[in-house]
Amino acid sequence: MSSGEAGNSKGSQPGAAALSRRAILQIASGAASLVAVPGAVAQSAVPNATATVVDGPIHFRVNGESKQLEFDTRQSLLDVLRETLDLTGTKKGCNTGACGACTILVDGKRIVSCLTLAAMHEGADIQTIEGVAKDGELNPLQEAFIEHDGLQCGFCTPGQIMSGLGCIAEGHAGSTDEIRFWMSGNICRCGAYPGIVAAVSDAAGRA
Repeated sequence: MSSGEAGNSKGSQPGAAALSRRAILQIASGAASLVAVPGAVAQSAVPNATATVVDGPIHFRVNGESKQLEFDTRQSLLDVLRETLDLTGTKKGCNTGACGACTILVDGKRIVSCLTLAAMHEGADIQTIEGVAKDGELNPLQEAFIEHDGLQCGFCTPGQIMSGLGCIAEGHAGSTDEIRFWMSGNICRCGAYPGIVAAVSDAAGRA
């Protein structure tokens, strides 16, 4: 090979390298499109999921009122309370049962409503935060929360109050340590725990 040919060969290398980079970018772009398109096609090809409706209405009492409802059997009690009955005081926090924001009372016992299916509660007596005050009068625990600054942002407060009511009814409010233990499933990201414990202790003393 002559020196001129060698020079031409060397000179052609940058162009080949540039072409290679463009090719790589084009290939990568094409691959991304191929990945995206089948997903979109599959999405459009799959029909909307058909709701599995309860075979006949489910009856339960919510805050003293009889309810007869039909809904998707896959719905949690939390979602039925919030979306069907518009009782939005019960909060959806983690939706995995870890934070306690959705705590309610079912047949007098506290549960996290995000982890139970509404269809499982035929005939149950359900109480949410909306049913705690009576005839326009706050419950003693609600009053104690205000007096002891047991709330800051307020997001966890409904679940805290419902859990506190359950805690008192269960006889687990004899001391601050006992209250802390039995209320430990309710998380307050604002850190209002001293006020919450004081409020539960105060309300238990009034009961």
